[in-house]
Parts: sequence; C-alpha cells; structure tokens
Amino acid sequence: MQTEIPSKTRKKQEMHELQALGAALVALPDGSLASISLPDSLAQAIAEMRRITSREGKRRQLQYIGRLMRDLDPEPIRAELDRIEGRSAAEAARHRRLEQLRSRLLEDDEALTEFAREHPAADLQALRALIRNARREQLEGRSPHAFRELFRLLREAAAT
Repeated sequence: MQTEIPSKTRKKQEMHELQALGAALVALPDGSLASISLPDSLAQAIAEMRRITSREGKRRQLQYIGRLMRDLDPEPIRAELDRIEGRSAAEAARHRRLEQLRSRLLEDDEALTEFAREHPAADLQALRALIRNARREQLEGRSPHAFRELFRLLREAAAT
C-alpha cells in the first residue's frame, strides 16, 4: 500500500499556518505566553522576535519560528492559545449561560433567589443594586453601565 505524499502546495499551507500560529504567540502578553509550555528553543526565538525591529529581520525570524514549530505538535499550543484568547467552545458556552442568567435576573425577581441558593458566597446586596440600576438604565435608554457590571459580577460569582 502506498502512502500519499503531501503536495508542495499543502506543505506551504502548513508552513504558513505554523508561521501564523507563531505570530499569534509573539503577539501574546508575557504573562499569557508564560502560561503555555513551549520548548526552550521556541521560547528563545519568540523573545528574539520581539527584540528585532527590522521588517526583513522579523520576516526571517517568523520563518524560523515556523520551522521550529514543524518539529512540535501544534494542537496543544493552538488549544492553549484559544483558551487564553477566550475562543474555546467551553468558554463561549459559559459566556452564553451567563448572558442568559443576566437576562433572567433582569426579568424575574425569583431568579435571584435561585442564584443565591446556588452561589451562597455571592454578594447579593451588590447584585440587587446592579439589577435595579440595569432595569432603570433600560427604561431610560441610558448607557448600559450597570448592565455590564452585572455581567462582571455574575462571572466572578460563578467562578468561585
């Protein structure tokens, strides 16, 4: 049985995908980059890329990063990058659940009782105030400051 050899075009596509992944790693803040386990050679190449100011030098360094990444399995790095950037399916689902919870809280007072039962450590006084203010904002057509703050508070309470 003969194995199929990837075409030159396919190899170039893969190379460009790895370079794009490398560029995304370079663009990450230091703290986020440190949370991803990378081989020392790749971490050093990324650090060097950040120091280079020449356009051509950056292009060549990005090619080098892509070359280093060919020896790695890029999927764990992609998954970690997606998690950091908040693009994972689980993170998106969590975000939708929090938005639905916020909508229920604004529509029904009984939803706050249910939330308090599930999250006893939540600051109920702050939640009540934000719900009241968000309802008032919606009625008056004002900017949704309390609406957004309510989401932040729900996210923090759900994380604990």
